[in-house]
Amino acid sequence: MNTITASLGHEFAVGAVANAVQGRGLTQPKAINPAVAAKQRDDADLLERIAAGDKLAMKVLYARHHVQTYRFLLRLVGDEAHAEDLVSEVFFDVWRNAHQFQGNSRVSTWILAIARFKALSALRRRKDDELDDDQAAAIADTADDPEIAVQKKDRVAIMRQCLSHLSLVHREIIDLAYYQDKPINEVAEILGVPENTVKTRMFHARRRLSELLAQAGIDRTYQ
Repeated sequence: MNTITASLGHEFAVGAVANAVQGRGLTQPKAINPAVAAKQRDDADLLERIAAGDKLAMKVLYARHHVQTYRFLLRLVGDEAHAEDLVSEVFFDVWRNAHQFQGNSRVSTWILAIARFKALSALRRRKDDELDDDQAAAIADTADDPEIAVQKKDRVAIMRQCLSHLSLVHREIIDLAYYQDKPINEVAEILGVPENTVKTRMFHARRRLSELLAQAGIDRTYQ
């Protein structure tokens, strides 16, 4: 997976993250249109076939979800090669454990939950990464220099840098809610926490992201 593929769609997601900074709420569970519902049923059917050993079904499911999964992992681990390796691990687990899918959530939600577990396990193995705000704040970042930001005029890059300086807890919740467009209940399912905890984490994540954007010379109301 190349850099272009990794960044594809990032520009469109920046507006959604900007909404987060402006304090706009998380998506609530909503009615699913027939086309989306049909795709979800199709994904579930693919998993049934995968559980029966259908390799073609596995290829189709991978084609549908590997880019989304890669982007999610990349924003958590911050390394392209590492994210690619984790994508392989995730879909290997999908192949082995397809029979465990209960159908209580979207297949994409189930896959992202596996991806999150893989990312957290990998990050815990990094002895030099303590995954806290203090360490993130200590990382030198030339993109936080307003002069350089103005010269580059690249708000997408600045947003990416600011997101990378969030703690893992804040980064993953921004990603799930605004990049993956998951509603509160599905974010809670992926993270394994109550919905009120999701709301609390989002409040703190928005506030921290707003501070980082301000330090980078971007007004929090930017679109």
